[in-house]
Amino acid sequence: MTNTVIIIPSRLQATRLPEKPLKIIKGKEMVLHVLDLATKSSVGDVLVATPDTKISDLINKNKGKSFLSQKNHQTGTDRVFEAYEKYFSNNPKFIINLQGDMPNLNPKEIIFLNNYLNKGLCDIVTLAAPLKTNELEDQNVVKVLTKQEMKKLTFSSAIDFQRNIITGQSNFAYHHIGIYGFTNKALIKYVNLKRSKLELERDLEQMRALENNMKIHVGLVNSIPLSVDTEEDLQEIKKNMENK
Repeated sequence: MTNTVIIIPSRLQATRLPEKPLKIIKGKEMVLHVLDLATKSSVGDVLVATPDTKISDLINKNKGKSFLSQKNHQTGTDRVFEAYEKYFSNNPKFIINLQGDMPNLNPKEIIFLNNYLNKGLCDIVTLAAPLKTNELEDQNVVKVLTKQEMKKLTFSSAIDFQRNIITGQSNFAYHHIGIYGFTNKALIKYVNLKRSKLELERDLEQMRALENNMKIHVGLVNSIPLSVDTEEDLQEIKKNMENK
């Protein structure tokens, strides 16, 4: 057994795209694509944490593992923590929070993140990709700002996360990818912190960690997995995956 577990938070309630995890892409529900790619990474046990029996039943039917969480969590990370605390009796050392709306993430990138996480150099590790010019003002694309310029497959410290880049700050800005690796101590610390000012203002969970001096390191990867938030995103990912 490895020291790492992957927990995928997934729920049916989404303002912009209701029942998002059950949208069909290439003949299969989106959450099943994410389950498959997490399993293919082979970094550890994979668990889908959901408050919805519809999702849980689907995962179980397809030979995955699911955990029925409470419905009233404020963030996806709180749902991940509940699953970590109640499902895993062996207290895994590392927890990867993998968003359930990235069906075209490359499993190799989960391995890349996990290998760095196991070095114990930070509290939280996440990923980013090169930022396209047309994404600078797109509020659906979260940008991570790093301490120094990164080359592919290297890591740097995160100093900020924004939806809109402030003029003059775009040099070390990258397209943030919604996957987080926590040490177990960091996850426990994080969920016991109050929601922070910038977390609430920007609707970005990761700001809670930065505002409480937790170390987040960012790794730069080659591809940009599409996060499905809108109907337009869904149509784009369908076209992308069905043409492969």
